[in-house]
Amino acid sequence: MRGSDIMGSMKTYLDTLSRADRALSEEDLALAHALQINGRASFREIADALGVSDQTAARRWSRLRSAGKLRVLGLTDPQRLGDSPWVVRVRCTPDAAASIGEAMARRTDTTWVNLSSGGTEISCSVRTRGPGMEESPLLQKLPRTPQVVDVSAHCLLHVFFGQDLSTINKSGPLTAAQVAQLTPSGAPEQATADTPWVTLDAGDRQLLDLLARDGRAAPGELAAATGLSPSTVRRRIAELRAAGVLYFDVEYHPDVLQRNFRAALWLEVDPSRLAEAGEALAAHPEVSFAAAVTGTANLYASIDVATAQLFYRYLTESVAALPGLRHTATVPIHRTLKGPGPYLPTRA
Repeated sequence: MRGSDIMGSMKTYLDTLSRADRALSEEDLALAHALQINGRASFREIADALGVSDQTAARRWSRLRSAGKLRVLGLTDPQRLGDSPWVVRVRCTPDAAASIGEAMARRTDTTWVNLSSGGTEISCSVRTRGPGMEESPLLQKLPRTPQVVDVSAHCLLHVFFGQDLSTINKSGPLTAAQVAQLTPSGAPEQATADTPWVTLDAGDRQLLDLLARDGRAAPGELAAATGLSPSTVRRRIAELRAAGVLYFDVEYHPDVLQRNFRAALWLEVDPSRLAEAGEALAAHPEVSFAAAVTGTANLYASIDVATAQLFYRYLTESVAALPGLRHTATVPIHRTLKGPGPYLPTRA
């Protein structure tokens, strides 16, 4: 089953539940927090940190996974592979946004496909296999689609918060000592413009494609699917993590964390204050993703809060205090059609 199919089945199941049923217990939140820190931690490692038995940790994970509440994904950093990530906004006629959005969600080069602005705008992340938009068939095709009114693409330049970090890293119940106990050793350094790209072979691409579907797949399962030995699978996963290519993220329904108002935030910041503003924005507990992007609005963020009233307070207090802020635009997110998607192979 493809990653987008699993996402769809998870969403369908969760939509039948009440919000109270979707929410995680304190014990489940602790497990989700542990997996966000180290998605491939063994149940023994998780149990030791949480103070429970191995069997309890395993049963809790099995229940949450089978219920579709949580999923661990092994994803890749496009900038470590020479690919380019884009944040794309597509304005459509009101009758077309849902169908166009569904078609975009089925593509392997998109993630986080959202319907916004009352159902007339689609926002998504697009990954091109090269440095420019000309490498993306989607970005070439969209402007020629009759029901598309406007397309704007913003190249993602620097991530201040995101990828293997999420709101649960800020709000989760684990103590600093538990976080330190679960944090993998040998974390990669932040990539710079001089960091060389990592070249993948066919075996790497197959392994990463499998991990994108199930980040906790056992080495034996991965070995059987790839034809590699279990020891080679373990070694290559460790090498790809150390190189900063591979990271692990927990996917969950927005209601799981009881943050029911979501919005995209587009900020215009003085270029001389962009790094300072981005770091400050990344520290806000309401922010699940923050990055510098191209365009007049040069700072983009995803915001998750419980209510519209709290979003107003956040805008007038925390956002208003950001250094170098010139202009603010907000776009409410009404529906998510696709979360983190399957791995997109780079060109051979």
